[in-house]
Amino acid sequence: MTEQPTEATTPPKRRGKLLLVAAPLVLLGAGGAGAWFAGLVPGFKATEAASIAGAPAEKPVFVDMPDIVANLNAPGRRSSYIKLRSKLEVAGAADARALQEAMPRLQDLFTTYLREVRPEELRGSAGTYRLREELMVRAGLAAPPARVTDVLFVELLVQ
Repeated sequence: MTEQPTEATTPPKRRGKLLLVAAPLVLLGAGGAGAWFAGLVPGFKATEAASIAGAPAEKPVFVDMPDIVANLNAPGRRSSYIKLRSKLEVAGAADARALQEAMPRLQDLFTTYLREVRPEELRGSAGTYRLREELMVRAGLAAPPARVTDVLFVELLVQ
């Protein structure tokens, strides 16, 4: 008596063929999407997308901040100081005007924050990055309609 093969004992041939066809397509699609988001696909950029949508892309404007000298929150009897000269990058001229009007508030927020920073928090590139992020947040609070896109350090001296 010969045994008849059942569905449970036969290998699923259709499933294997489907996997052989679908896996390369999924990998190819994921690779293409990754290349597009990374900007490796030529001929289409974010600025082109903005102009396609009908909004002309404005050039960024740089606003000079006055020099700030503040004492840091240093433990012990020895004082530490920071001298900061920076520029703020905003999206357009309207944002630059709003930022200029709010400059006293902006200087106050920056100085108050810097007085609470400890000297060891500013060491290395990670410290500089954290300082940049904190100053960007405060710049956004000082002039709400204006959108600050970056804080550029012209001079950063910790003594």
